Amino acid sequence: MYMFRYIRPDRLEKNMEVRAKKSLGQHFLTDLSIARQIADALIVPSGPEKADVLEVGPGMGVLTQYLLQRPEIALKMVEIDRESVDYLLVNFPQVNGSLIEADFLKLRLENFFKDSFRVIGNFPYNISSQIFFRILDYKESVPEVVCMIQKEVAERIAEKPGTKTYGILSVLLQAWYDIEYLFTVGEGAFNPPPKVKSAVIRLTRNDRTGLGCDESLFRTVVKTSFNQRRKTMRNSLKPLIAAKAEREGWSEEQYESFASDPVFALRPERLGVEDFIALTLKLS
Repeated sequence: MYMFRYIRPDRLEKNMEVRAKKSLGQHFLTDLSIARQIADALIVPSGPEKADVLEVGPGMGVLTQYLLQRPEIALKMVEIDRESVDYLLVNFPQVNGSLIEADFLKLRLENFFKDSFRVIGNFPYNISSQIFFRILDYKESVPEVVCMIQKEVAERIAEKPGTKTYGILSVLLQAWYDIEYLFTVGEGAFNPPPKVKSAVIRLTRNDRTGLGCDESLFRTVVKTSFNQRRKTMRNSLKPLIAAKAEREGWSEEQYESFASDPVFALRPERLGVEDFIALTLKLS
């Protein structure tokens, strides 16, 4: 369930405060210079019409205030925390009618945007991966994402094949987006301060219009491979190889011949996006 919230500003105290809630993974950004840098990192092409932008988790509006200063942006926000919603409506009355009180992970974004829209925000660390998977569901409509997330996750997303941090999100996001690691943010920029450093990254939609393979199977191959990343591909993908053998009615000799392909002797971190596409086609 979601709704646009409207409120009379005189109904609430302007100096009200919002308590950071651990259950929502809230760490409110307090460094104004960092907030401005994040807002400025959003690249909006010039044109006669405003670009639709969705801010995820605006909290107390530290980033929101700078986004509102950009005349080329038509800003909407989605916030699950009722206390934050009330705060925003009182302190930023211009967001009346643009603030959606809802869970981003459950939001049907097509109900709010007719065409493309950009995503920006200080993503809650405890659900950042889920947010990215949700963005992938709308990849044809989201040309750009600018976000602050845990530094470790940012490095993983931007990483190239061959390292220990390269993983599921690296492959799935890099299949559709160019990833830029912009800058690191220290713990002192937040209240309450997190126990880890943060980082800001930018995702820009690449020119790929399709994978050339079954996208659902592609995701399955990537996730299955990395869920057992210490194993070779032959061992981690054994159920998928067996399923293909059954479909094709292979003999044991044919099975062994297929599984002897050198790619199955590798571990998943050695494979790039194109390698996983080729592997998906092989397992189709």
